[in-house]
Amino acid sequence: MSRTKGRYQQNLRADAARVLFQILEQGMSARECLPNAQQDHNEKDKAWLQEMTYGVLRQLPLLQHWLRLLLDKPLKKNVKIVEHLIMLGFYQLAFSRVSTHAAVSECVNACAPLNAVATKGLVNAVLRNFIRQEMANELPDNEQILSGQPKWLYKKLLTAYPEKHTPILEAMQVKAPIWLRVNQNQKSTDEYCRLLDENDIIYERQDEQPQGLILSKGCDITTLPGYDEGWFAVQDGAAQLAANLLNSQPNERILDCCAAPGGKTCHILELEPKIASCVAMDIDLSRLQRIEENLTRLGHQASLICGDASEPKAWWNGEQFDRILLDAPCSATGIIRRHPDIKWLRKSSDIDTLVALQAKIIDAIWPLLKPGGTMLYATCSILPAENQLQISAFLERTTDAALDPEFNNDAIDKPGRQILPGEKNMDGFYYARLLKS
Repeated sequence: MSRTKGRYQQNLRADAARVLFQILEQGMSARECLPNAQQDHNEKDKAWLQEMTYGVLRQLPLLQHWLRLLLDKPLKKNVKIVEHLIMLGFYQLAFSRVSTHAAVSECVNACAPLNAVATKGLVNAVLRNFIRQEMANELPDNEQILSGQPKWLYKKLLTAYPEKHTPILEAMQVKAPIWLRVNQNQKSTDEYCRLLDENDIIYERQDEQPQGLILSKGCDITTLPGYDEGWFAVQDGAAQLAANLLNSQPNERILDCCAAPGGKTCHILELEPKIASCVAMDIDLSRLQRIEENLTRLGHQASLICGDASEPKAWWNGEQFDRILLDAPCSATGIIRRHPDIKWLRKSSDIDTLVALQAKIIDAIWPLLKPGGTMLYATCSILPAENQLQISAFLERTTDAALDPEFNNDAIDKPGRQILPGEKNMDGFYYARLLKS
């Protein structure tokens, strides 16, 4: 790059502040804005940008607490972005190994590319006060702030899990591991493990996911053996349970409803190559293209349909399915450790809207299932309203639906299986297997 080192570093801080501003002030997802910020940087600094951005999002309530103590009044709109730059500085000083001098000087220098040169003195003073007062060691006596969660979500988890909320909150703050799923059509799990051994890549295995591996440290996925050849996919252990629980059989017709980005579709095809057909449906055309990309890389074929799951008459040809995987739209509260922007993009009022949409979809999709067929309802949520309560309500109003007696790990008033964040190194997930009489 032609930039000098100083210019390059100051832009790095400025880019991080811009990403935080876009997420927290403009409601953009990290998936939308982070890649744009990363494109002008090398691999090391791309990783730094994600690490710092996600770090601030994880610790935001505490960083905001410190900001309120050290900033006399909120900054005006035209320089509001500087508040995010200051919080980035706090995060570096309190949670990273960067030197205090670098954290302060580079944040001060970043004011210029943010069109906020006049705030240089303010940024310098606030960060030096933070260091002088040793505020990194002064933590408030407030569990919600220390949990890193917004107030609305903290209260919901406290209500839903009065005896488990502390370990749940702790697990939601831990950086998620990288899970791989070995493509059985290309390599057995044992064969792929030998390849990793030969390349000195350390991993773990879990009994419940026979195709799964957990990498012991992060890496560039594209450099792993067989990436281009489609020997594996990246998929969390909880999501890997879906295809196993669906348990497709030869000559069956399968529907993967709300299928993007296609990880579960591919896994279904890997576990039972002799199914009659697999239809992957999603409402978003761009996300449908991601399914196609994943199918192509892994060497699979499925029928793709762009449609609204709550309005199947617009896309369904009338032929019923033997098994349906319904991965319902949800709050994604179970994967916050992997995508910490989620908790700041969601609002408490969103939950009622999602619950109503889930109910509409499951009622609309149920007629597409053959008598004697199986539907697997799934979410990446840990909120009972989207999971156990949703399924209980569905069973009450649907006379030909019943829980599969072989799959109901919780009590009868809490149907299905709720996986909590961090359980066996997995994300938070919910499954309920339903049978049609």
